[in-house]
Amino acid sequence: MTDPLARAADLQRVPRGDILGTYDTYPEAQSVVDRLAKADFAVANVSIVGNDLKTVERVTRKLSWSRAALEGALSGAWFGLFIGLLFTLFPTSTGGVNWELFIAAILIGAAAGLLFRIGAYGFSRRSRDFDSTRQMLAANYQVIVTDGQLAAAQAALARQPAE
Repeated sequence: MTDPLARAADLQRVPRGDILGTYDTYPEAQSVVDRLAKADFAVANVSIVGNDLKTVERVTRKLSWSRAALEGALSGAWFGLFIGLLFTLFPTSTGGVNWELFIAAILIGAAAGLLFRIGAYGFSRRSRDFDSTRQMLAANYQVIVTDGQLAAAQAALARQPAE
């Protein structure tokens, strides 16, 4: 049985061992580990290490008052639809569905979403007038196996052809 404190300390360090290969993208490195797993190699002895990390922010669009209003109304309407569906679980005194309450929940949700999104856009407009996505990328990815496992990993890869 392994010591949990030793295992936790290992998670705080960059893995060491023999480099099985260096790849340009994470999916390439991941496919190598997948091939090792299919070849019944002990993948607990394998790590993927990203080197030279960079944060990449890609601007997707310009924000505007009308876009903020539309997005807010749509997201609020979805929430209102959810609340309206919950209201349909409780029938009226006549045993039917209260459609007025259902529609009112959607409209109130849309109005609230619109107001909240317009307010948030108004506060952030001076500092950020665009939408973007962020991701962490590495210059390359190395597949590392624990010391003494390199030959076995190479043999396992030779048995398991690339797809």
